[in-house]
Amino acid sequence: MAFIALGINHKTASVDVRERVAFTPERLVEALQLLCQTTVSREAAILSTCNRSELYLEQDALSVDEVLAWLAGYHQLNIEDLRACAYVYQEADAVRHMMRVACGLDSMVLGEPQILGQMKSAFAVAREAGTMGPLLGRLFQATFNTAKQVRTDTAIGENPVSVAFAAVSLAKQIFSDLHRSQALLIGAGETIGLVARHLHDQGIKRIVVANRTLERASTLAEQFGAHAVLLSDIPAELAKSDIVISSTASQLPILGKGAVESALKQRKHKPIFMVDIAVPRDIEPEVGELDDVYLYTVDDLHEVIAENLKSRQGAAQAAEDLVSNGADDFMARLRELAAVDVLKAYRQQAERLRDEELGKALRALNNGVAAEDVMAQLARGLTNKLLHAPSVQMKKLSADGRIDALTVAQELFALNEGASSNKGL
Repeated sequence: MAFIALGINHKTASVDVRERVAFTPERLVEALQLLCQTTVSREAAILSTCNRSELYLEQDALSVDEVLAWLAGYHQLNIEDLRACAYVYQEADAVRHMMRVACGLDSMVLGEPQILGQMKSAFAVAREAGTMGPLLGRLFQATFNTAKQVRTDTAIGENPVSVAFAAVSLAKQIFSDLHRSQALLIGAGETIGLVARHLHDQGIKRIVVANRTLERASTLAEQFGAHAVLLSDIPAELAKSDIVISSTASQLPILGKGAVESALKQRKHKPIFMVDIAVPRDIEPEVGELDDVYLYTVDDLHEVIAENLKSRQGAAQAAEDLVSNGADDFMARLRELAAVDVLKAYRQQAERLRDEELGKALRALNNGVAAEDVMAQLARGLTNKLLHAPSVQMKKLSADGRIDALTVAQELFALNEGASSNKGL
């Protein structure tokens, strides 16, 4: 068995590449099943967010190139272009990477909590697809346990810092008084929910939530006294909006250059601040070329995020230590599992030999042999049979020059401890 974590993220790939490698929620089950059918991966899960796309795999033997080729083929990318920005972690390093991701230690925003929910979603989708097996399942559970411990035992989750928080912080820098500003939020997912909460806490004048379905928009809007509209209503709201923040799962841009140009004319070129958090992007890049538009993507939020991370830096090392311990514990338990089948077979063999010798002893007793003699013969016979196979194998190993195996045998049977005990007598 072998674990692999393979993917790209905000550190290794631009938003252009990340949006091409992103998996749509609707096709995740199909992708997982195809991945296991066309590669040697026995178990698989896919994590796909605006900042990363990662494959978590369990294989009988490592086959990284095959998986990389599958990923490139699935997204119709040049494999060498993908290889240039992809990273691969194997075995213990893969375990450690998964735990770091779940704890927010590998996020654009250090310690951000949303990634843990996204990891849990990846786990649930893999179970639905039938690609989550016992080994990868154990790894995910260990990952969740470590993430919970990090949240409980460190301060890495304190002082809310996220992409949503960074977007609102940047809006505050551009509009010094949010009490006079109106925000148009596109989407109704978790990220937009966080944006709405931060804007509401900052006392913004009005919030409008636009979404594909009015029901979801209304559910979110009600929490913050906001107004809900459909995506088709965006042009009318755009002209009244000082701040536009978008985060949807749309595969095509929602806001184009023409619509924004029209809104600017109605606003008499009063500036609009825009943040496109989505991958693939919701706002056409050409919008950023317009005068009076300040367009930022997730990649542009680094500086704002850096300022908000200082309070979490001290907790990061403690979190890293917990992750390291969690990974070591998981690998140790995994190695213990590998011994279970051997121990089971060894016990069955010993019990079979015991039953054979016990049968002989009972027959001897029935034939009138003295109990003392029967017990002595039982002890000798059982000892000889238990030692026969190991003795034959050790002689063979010694003849083959396998001195290392003899050293292991001494440790296995605790012979060194016995020798030390004898010397003390």
